[in-house]
Amino acid sequence: MNPPDSAGSPASPHRSARRWWQSIGPGLVTACVVIGPGSIMTSSKVGAADGFSKTWVVVAAVLFMLAYVQMAAKLGAVTGRSTLDLVTERAGRWLAVLIGVSVFLIASMYQFGNNLGVQTALEEVAGMVRTALGKAPPPETSAQQSVSFPIWIVVLNILALLFVFGLHNLYAALEKLMMVLVAIMLGSFAINLVFAQPDRATILRELPPWTGSSEFSLALLGLVGTTFVIPAAFYQSYLVRFKGWTVRDLDSGLVDSRVSALLMCGITLMIMFTAASVLRGKELNTAADVANQLEPLFGESGKLIFCLGLFAAAFSSFIVNSMIGGFLLADSLGLGGTPRDRFPRVLTAAVLLTGMGMAIYILMRTGVAPVFAIVAAQAATVLAAPLLAGTLLWLTNLPSVMGEHRNGPVLNAVGIVGFLTLIGVAANILINQLGPTLQKLLAD
Repeated sequence: MNPPDSAGSPASPHRSARRWWQSIGPGLVTACVVIGPGSIMTSSKVGAADGFSKTWVVVAAVLFMLAYVQMAAKLGAVTGRSTLDLVTERAGRWLAVLIGVSVFLIASMYQFGNNLGVQTALEEVAGMVRTALGKAPPPETSAQQSVSFPIWIVVLNILALLFVFGLHNLYAALEKLMMVLVAIMLGSFAINLVFAQPDRATILRELPPWTGSSEFSLALLGLVGTTFVIPAAFYQSYLVRFKGWTVRDLDSGLVDSRVSALLMCGITLMIMFTAASVLRGKELNTAADVANQLEPLFGESGKLIFCLGLFAAAFSSFIVNSMIGGFLLADSLGLGGTPRDRFPRVLTAAVLLTGMGMAIYILMRTGVAPVFAIVAAQAATVLAAPLLAGTLLWLTNLPSVMGEHRNGPVLNAVGIVGFLTLIGVAANILINQLGPTLQKLLAD
């Protein structure tokens, strides 16, 4: 029998015999959150700066992500209950609300980046279309650019809102949309890698971890943070319930988690290898920089293919990321945590509108960032990342919650190392990003 809040169909006694590709679903949605504009930007910067030598960092981050995705998937399937309900029951509502508010702030900040990624991709594509039609406008002055309204952001947010509110079976539609967008990403970045023609001898020479620099740059730590996305792993416990999985589907969940890990690793490495092959030593500050650097090397077609991949990455993360923030906050407040409930969709819309407002503000003010919003999101990241990981580790090791399905020694070992990694990333944000920003604000 399905858990009372699942949104899927009743479990079939023959599920264990399903083909592997029929088991893909929740993990695919999670992979779409990870491969966003931030991941594309950081993997490109690391590839351009360090070549192929930091491949091991991506592999390690994906292994940590896989461990926590598996924990969350097991938790959702075995208990059939909302994770934040379990937290409330065993630790109190205060902890659930702390998690929900923190994830809402993080999702809003990520949404700001997703909006900028969508705008960048569609502006580049629109510019290429105008050029092909012989209607390229004259170069704009900085004053003209500062007042250019980002219409694409508004259009995409309207479409996202229609998607969230207009569909009865939200999860099934989400899964199908993510399959299409992942296919576009895989095709786009694979074609770019073929254009790049990476040198096999160079790859083999630089692949061992000891060949590269031992210094952990901010871009490298950013790559860990954009690949090992713990809020997305946490949300996996919700997705498997939306799918209708129970304890009988644990084998399917394992396949699903592994496929999602392969997708995350493969797409990230394709982007990094492309940058390592053709953008070595170049300064990359935005996704538009990557697209513009590719045009002289690959031609307009190569740039267009990259922009299509960037759009797919931004828009896939666009929807799922906003759902993570909205659903977890609603659930933490006891307002429901399934697609059938009203408040998760309302708070999802709040994430969408917050991210849209921040992005429009920055674009209209020529890059002037909303400092207080960024500080709040960074502070939430410092707190929430270790908190979410620790909560999953705790719950999935409780015999009263998981019974015989609690974590084994290998999963716990990888999980603990991942937890310590998140603490390190959080410390980096606190010391190198949040601290200096707060000092500047206090000085002003």
